[in-house]
Formats: sequence, C-alpha cells, structure tokens
Amino acid sequence: MDTRGRITRDGIRIYEDADFEGMRKAGRLAADILDRIIPHVQPGVTTGELDKLVETWVEEAGATSATIGYKGYKHATCISLNHVVCHGIPSDKKIHDGDILNIDVTVILDGWFGDTSRMYVAGKLPRKAERLIEITHEALMRGIEAVKPGNTFGDIGYAIQSFVEANRMSVVRDFCGHGLGQVFHAPPNVLHYGRPGKGPVLEEGMFFTIEPMVNLGRPETKVLADDWTAVTRDKSLSAQFEHSIGVSATGAEIFTLSPAGRFFPTWS
Repeated sequence: MDTRGRITRDGIRIYEDADFEGMRKAGRLAADILDRIIPHVQPGVTTGELDKLVETWVEEAGATSATIGYKGYKHATCISLNHVVCHGIPSDKKIHDGDILNIDVTVILDGWFGDTSRMYVAGKLPRKAERLIEITHEALMRGIEAVKPGNTFGDIGYAIQSFVEANRMSVVRDFCGHGLGQVFHAPPNVLHYGRPGKGPVLEEGMFFTIEPMVNLGRPETKVLADDWTAVTRDKSLSAQFEHSIGVSATGAEIFTLSPAGRFFPTWS
C-alpha cells in the first residue's frame, strides 16, 4: 500500500521531491532491459524466449517483475505482435520477418515501479508499419510535451488524439495510462484522447504513464478467450509506446528514457 505524499480531490497521489529518485532508478532499469533485448528480436525467435531473457535480467538486477503473479499472469513481459494491441502473452509462437511487436516490462526496484514499452521489428520493416510506429512515437512525445503544472489530463489526450487522427490513424480508447509509484496501478486513468482544459489539473509530484495505442484502421478492440490478449477488431496493425513520467515544476521528467538512446528507432 502506498502511503507517501498527499492525495488530491481526484484521488491522485502527490509525491515528494525525494521520491523522484526511486522512480528514476526503477525506470532506468526497465528501460535498460528493453535496450538489452534489441539484438534478440530476430525472425525465428519465440516470444517466450524473449520473455525468459527479461525475467532473468530482472532477477539479476535484484528487482522483481510486477507482472508475474499479477491477477494470475505468469510472465515478465507482455509481447504484442502485429494486430495485437496490448497484453499479448509470451508463448512458443515464432516471430517472422517483417513482424512488428511491442514489448512491455514493469519492474519493482526498492519498492518503486518502472513501467515502459516500445516497438521492435524483426527483419525488414514494411513501410506502412514504419509509418505507424513513427506516428505512435510522435503521439507519445506530443502527449508528454503537454505535461506541466496547470495543464489538464484532457490536454494530454487532445495532443495525442489530434495528431494521430490528422494522420488518418485511430487512437485506441479501451485502454489507458495510469498512475504508479509504489503501486502498479493507481489514479488517474490517463486517456489518450480528450478535450483541452478537461479532466484533473496536473500538479508537480504526480507520477503516471502515458502509453498510446494507435491502429492503422479503426480504434475498436476485442479481448480474446485467454482474457488478456487485446486485438484490433478489423485486424489492422497496432503500435504502442509507453513512458513513466513525473510532473516537475517545469514540465515532465521521463523516468524510462533509454540509457542507450534507442527508445526509437530501435532498429537502427
């Protein structure tokens, strides 16, 4: 149970300056793990093999996977291929040339949660997939640019939605970002669509994720019979990027920046 800081009237925890350091360390570890997985994403590798690597690296770092055991989930990652929007379950499924995939990892280090995901490509990247990935990454960064005290969560959602739709793609509405800190999920729900000036006001000391999911086709999703895997209803490609951030006095501090500078593009 997280008892640090104060709670706003919207139920959002406000953390203290000293808490930022814990989030920096956890976020850096999660981002470093996603850097390390880059050379292993190759045609012929299974998503289960990638997951086992991540599980091993988390343990070697003296951290814990937040997802193993979470609501019965058994893996250290979610790996979402092609038309899978999010929460793809690692398995013996092999990655093929031209596949795109999102790898999502959350670690717990000294009680703090580091949560991040990014896109990867196996083999040759198709142009339509490349453009989807570019737009999704830029949408995330535009959302982060809207983060500063006095702005609202609606400003974040509007920055993402307006950019994506101007590029004739769609923002998934069935899933959202979330507060975190010394808990995995907490208020607020960070919607990736919205209206300027609407929603809770951003305050210094808020910690949350921004993680837009963008589809080449329509925004609708469905969850498969495993109760985890969400896919696009029209089977169009989907992409996602996620950062954990803290609201500072001047804007957003990104806790999950790639130590190797390879958050995007990861295939260069």
